[in-house]
Amino acid sequence: MDSSDTSTTETPAAATADETGRNANRSTTPGSEGFKDFISSGWATRDEALPTAREQAAFAARRRSAVSAAFPGTRLVVPAGDMKQRANDTDYPFRAHSAFAHLTGWGSDSEPGAVLVFEPEGHEGHVATVYFRERAGRDSEEFYANPAIGEFWIGPRPSLAHVSADLAIPTRGLDEFDRVIDAVDTATLVLREADAAITERVDHARIRFAAEEALSTNASDAPFSLEVGGEHEPDAELARVLSELRLVKDEFEIAEMRAAVDATRRGFTEVFEELPRITSEVRGERVIEGVFATRARLDGNDVGYGSIAAAGPHATILHWTRNDGPVVPGDLVLLDAGVEVDSYYTADITRTFPVNGTFSDVQRLVYEAVLEAADAAFAVVRPGVVFRDVHAAAMAVIARKTAEWGFLPVSAEESLLPENQFHRRYMVHGTSHHLGLDVHDCAQARRDMYMDGELAAGMVFTIEPGLYFQADDLTVPEEFRGIGVRIEDDILVTADGAENLSIGIPRTVAEVEAWVRGAARP
Repeated sequence: MDSSDTSTTETPAAATADETGRNANRSTTPGSEGFKDFISSGWATRDEALPTAREQAAFAARRRSAVSAAFPGTRLVVPAGDMKQRANDTDYPFRAHSAFAHLTGWGSDSEPGAVLVFEPEGHEGHVATVYFRERAGRDSEEFYANPAIGEFWIGPRPSLAHVSADLAIPTRGLDEFDRVIDAVDTATLVLREADAAITERVDHARIRFAAEEALSTNASDAPFSLEVGGEHEPDAELARVLSELRLVKDEFEIAEMRAAVDATRRGFTEVFEELPRITSEVRGERVIEGVFATRARLDGNDVGYGSIAAAGPHATILHWTRNDGPVVPGDLVLLDAGVEVDSYYTADITRTFPVNGTFSDVQRLVYEAVLEAADAAFAVVRPGVVFRDVHAAAMAVIARKTAEWGFLPVSAEESLLPENQFHRRYMVHGTSHHLGLDVHDCAQARRDMYMDGELAAGMVFTIEPGLYFQADDLTVPEEFRGIGVRIEDDILVTADGAENLSIGIPRTVAEVEAWVRGAARP
């Protein structure tokens, strides 16, 4: 990796104190005026043609209108978030906050540190503006001396005009965001989790405003607790509204999720093609992870979450992401992975497959029980059904199967009673969660809109029952121990029922066996 010179003999004005401080002890960047003049000249004229608005711009505008209607007369601050440090001067790849992406249409090409502001206009409407740090001119030291944002280091960055045309939204330089902070009142709301630094600035500004009001007008309580970094119910309400706005997907979002599922299928198939190599490596699970990640980067932004490549007894661990074990013929592999496309919408698919292309008798027995549970859950999906009923349908099958096999101390019917739930020993997780920009989408939605809410056309969620028999679980026969199976599909609620978006990814025993055998390279 190239050595990041972030200071000069004369510290560049464009570099922050933190950036220069981290690497000042090894900098060799020239600081002479002659060098500055030379590096700022001799560049071709940029093509400044403006793009037409991207497809999602119109959909994002409608979402902003819905948010505006929910908070009339209230200033709203929705940050994208900033770079997150991995170690010293290296950062994790940037990903904007999902709410920011949802309301702007800016996905994998979004700029770190950007902020969406809804400025009240009149009593009802808002003017929405995106603030971000525009590219530096080549006549500035930032261009070559700042590895965090300089184009010499990270590549071309967009202009304000380019982003405004692309997203069909007004833009301003990030330095003008100071005026927003100066105008903050106690009614201003911020999406707290998106950017801690901006949240702290808003908190301080609200406290300042409340104090000034108290001194000048004898005003009493502000509409939130006067505590920097504290939980503020009005801010929580903003988070809830933004989360619930994503419960029902529009046509653009559904198309993106179809694309994510298609890319995920390709990634799974490519894993099977590499099975000879996978089984030859000590850390075969890592090869699975790497092969799928390659497809995610080719077809999208990244994986939508840490891939679970769990072979053998690791498949009984629900979120096995260490992925450092071997892949042994005769075992099952539980692969839970999803491609996140450039708009940030992600798939979330799980398939469990036999490494050698053939299920053993007991593996088949467990697999078909899980498949029956998944199909039972899918069968109840339609508008008007309560979300938790999907889980109940799957659990009825899981309870019946584990009772039939003699694993429960009571009958299936008794186990399903709230005070018992013995079958949940073998499936402790839920059957479904909403899916979209986040793998666990709509996380701040109220329970009565989520678990206890009614399904509506346009909702997308997973159905993912499983059975997990730990290697040391003495409540099951030895031949079951170390077997973990999960089958997960992405489901779209339609006007009169449901569509399994991932139905094209093999699910039955015969389909999976043929898929593995057909894809595996000799």
